[in-house]
This record gives sequence, C-alpha cells and structure tokens, in this order.
Amino acid sequence: MRVSGLALIVLVLGHLFIMNILDGGVHRINFAFVAGRWSSPFWQVWDLLMLWLAELHGANGLRTVINDYARKDGTRFWLKIMLYVSVVLILFLGTYVIFTFDATIPTTH
Repeated sequence: MRVSGLALIVLVLGHLFIMNILDGGVHRINFAFVAGRWSSPFWQVWDLLMLWLAELHGANGLRTVINDYARKDGTRFWLKIMLYVSVVLILFLGTYVIFTFDATIPTTH
C-alpha cells in the first residue's frame, strides 16, 4: 500500500499537471489530444499503471473497510465478491480501452 501510494502520487500529480496546467490546460483536451497521447507507448503505460495502482490500492482499502464494518460473515462475503468482480471488470475494461484505442475513428462535427 505504501509503495503503490507513493507511485500514485507521482503518476496522478504528473497527470494533473500535464492535463490541467501545461500548454493551455483543459481547453485543449479533446479526442485528438487523447489520440495523440495514446499513440505513444510511454503514455499508454503511464495511464495503465495509474489505472491498475489506483484500482488495486482503492480495492485493498475498501476490503479493509468491509472487514472492519461488516458484522455478518455472509454480508462480508458478498460485499467482497462484489468488490472483486467490480475490480476485475474495471481493470479488464480499462486495460482493453487503453490498448485497443483507435485514433482513426471518424468524429462527427
């Protein structure tokens, strides 16, 4: 948790700086910006690390909360099942989107 937390600080602050402050801020973010960014393996890996570390870090924290506050074993079991299913689904979909993003999709104006 400590290592993922430290890595997330660097990844998220870098992301926020690049997206919100650098070169005009959020006004330049559009489909073309994302397409250009994700054409680079560096940014794909950056965003993938941010996704995976944030998801696993948050899920581990939520698992701890479930263990602390769910009183019944059955409730604790089903809450954890829902947590684990959502984590797997979000990690799969997020990874899929990052690596299969098609910048050639025509946009309508």
